[in-house]
Amino acid sequence: MVEPALILPPKPDERWQLAKQMGVTQAVIHPLEIGDGRTEWSFDDLLGLTNWLEDAGLEFAVLEGSVPISDRVRLGLDGRDADIEVFEQFLRDCGELGIPVVCYDWMAGVRWARTEAHIESRGGSYVTGYDNAKMPGTAGGEAEAATHEQIWEALEYFLERVVPVAEEAGVKLGLHPDDPPRESLRGTPRIVTSVEAYDRVLDIYDSEHNGVTFCQGNFAAMGADIPAAIRHFGDKINFVHFRDVEGDADRFVETWHDAGPTDMLAAMRAYEEIGFDGPMRPDHVPTMAGEDNSNPGYHTLGRLFAIGYMRGLLEAATE
Repeated sequence: MVEPALILPPKPDERWQLAKQMGVTQAVIHPLEIGDGRTEWSFDDLLGLTNWLEDAGLEFAVLEGSVPISDRVRLGLDGRDADIEVFEQFLRDCGELGIPVVCYDWMAGVRWARTEAHIESRGGSYVTGYDNAKMPGTAGGEAEAATHEQIWEALEYFLERVVPVAEEAGVKLGLHPDDPPRESLRGTPRIVTSVEAYDRVLDIYDSEHNGVTFCQGNFAAMGADIPAAIRHFGDKINFVHFRDVEGDADRFVETWHDAGPTDMLAAMRAYEEIGFDGPMRPDHVPTMAGEDNSNPGYHTLGRLFAIGYMRGLLEAATE
């Protein structure tokens, strides 16, 4: 059974209470939200937050975002072994604390990118978008000088090292697609851009702990048939970002969850068919009335709408 989840802040506020009022107990935490000028979690940070969530009746379901994977690792540069050891210890820490899923990405140089944040949508709401013609400049440096095969080699090396550690720790890895899923971004090669690329990733190390973060918007931008792709990956899907876009990898606009081109009920039925029982969170929600759009795609009201919509789809999918 799909478990609706929400990104929650690492310190309690009204969003923790709103989640529970909606019946959501699965918390997704971003390391970038830790505060204190730090972007990586220590064991004590994780322990304190795990206890805090448990006391509040919430479960630490996924850690995603800026997990400790450096560009030295993603590009296969000197020093990567020491950085991989840091990530391996991070996985052991997560396993010791019962954090079941870590979402990571393989975007070197430039992370996820949008070129517009104030695109007017339904009822005067705002959504984000990407237009490659408006993407400025180049990344420069070692990332731009890399080749696709160099980045593939780095990913293979990484997975062969860390998946056994993830297995021992009981932590499932979910690789997020490149966003946008283009062959390059600002001159930097990208490799996690298609269903076929994921097949290659999964073949590197065959394990339930080497899996997919199925970000529907990115797979839609790839041109994939979403329900078919869900069935294709099956039990290798460890985490879901429930969203949709209009357009392709060169130019797209985020949509309301009920107003995009993807048949979202068919997608939810596909998750039920494969027996997906992991966390699924709404992503890139519209900014609604009364919100200042200071954090485009991640304000609260759109998430409330999306959770209600997801619950309705789940009810229909299981009839």
